[in-house]
Amino acid sequence: MRSSNRANFVVLTYKMVIVILLIVLMTSSIIVLVSYSAIKEQFNSSIIYQTLSKHKAESLYYLMSQENHHFSTAFDKNYSPPGLSSTLLELSTSIRAEDARSLFGSELPGFSIYDSNIIIAGEGTNFTNFPRESAPPLDETLKERNSTAKVQQPKEKNNTTTPNNTTGGKKVFYIYHTHSWESYLPLLGLEGDPDANKAVDSKTNINIVANMLGKDLEAQGIGTEVDQTNIGQKLKEKGWNTNQSYAMSRTVIETAMTENRDLTYFIDLHRDSLRKDNTTIKINNKSYAKVVFVLGKANQNFEQNLKMAKALHEGLEKKYPGLSRGVIGKNKSSGNGVYNQDVSKNAILIEVGGVDNNLDELTNTTKALSDVISQFYWQAEKVDVPAQ
Repeated sequence: MRSSNRANFVVLTYKMVIVILLIVLMTSSIIVLVSYSAIKEQFNSSIIYQTLSKHKAESLYYLMSQENHHFSTAFDKNYSPPGLSSTLLELSTSIRAEDARSLFGSELPGFSIYDSNIIIAGEGTNFTNFPRESAPPLDETLKERNSTAKVQQPKEKNNTTTPNNTTGGKKVFYIYHTHSWESYLPLLGLEGDPDANKAVDSKTNINIVANMLGKDLEAQGIGTEVDQTNIGQKLKEKGWNTNQSYAMSRTVIETAMTENRDLTYFIDLHRDSLRKDNTTIKINNKSYAKVVFVLGKANQNFEQNLKMAKALHEGLEKKYPGLSRGVIGKNKSSGNGVYNQDVSKNAILIEVGGVDNNLDELTNTTKALSDVISQFYWQAEKVDVPAQ
């Protein structure tokens, strides 16, 4: 009898433990789901995520194949699994065996750039030629260079062809420039000047590129609004400095979105501070200003924005190989971290060329960009609207 009671007690205890474990598991799941959006970016930036994300799913199949050889068909015969010792070293110390910079990168001033990620590397892209943000003193951004150069934008040709598709008069793309002062030395009559910091101007600047891209997209049937705001002047009026540029451009975007609910795609155009050898390429005997896509990893739409940037990069690689320098991800320790890309699932920042690129190179690039962007848009939207 005592034996029976003891057995019943054990069974009851076992059941209670199972119930408690289930309750704990369910509670933990709920907590994880609720806090997912809050911790996602922190996890994306964590050493655990950065380390494990480099290893393909093949690694799991490789381990499983050690017990069941049928799983070996899931990975390439030439596949070699990641070294256990190097993986454990990186997880425990953040030191990457293949990258000496990780030994002291977080300790030395100026090395925060290595917190950025090359999500997709274009031809020749590495940590030595990362995009560099332009944030000169506010007074410099308001200057107009006394230049003898006369910038003549390409004349509009009479468009005899009607686009196959059209947005029907709706403006769906919004092009703006947070650093509206960014310019190009050749456009200012300063071609070849060794001082890259001179490539700023309150009138002759990145806005020229934005206008060209806007017209090219319109020619593809895509309604586009190009913002003309002088961000430098707006900053001065507010008593702000250039470090608050993204806060200022955000007010511009929000106003535009309020006035036009059709706006869906947002492109922040910039000019890189790198020199010509890093920002120029010849394709079929035509010279182009290279582009690079920059994404803020601290914004809630990062994954969706990455899909857009990746599609545009791949489109350029297919039609204009080498034109794209790739896709760069930046967190708050290496840049703004958001870049106002949280306003839409289709928001990206594009660096077009560097300080040494001339008007012909910029013109060729905007046409290439509009070609690929329009292809992406019509495929993504699946719009088939008769031409008006």
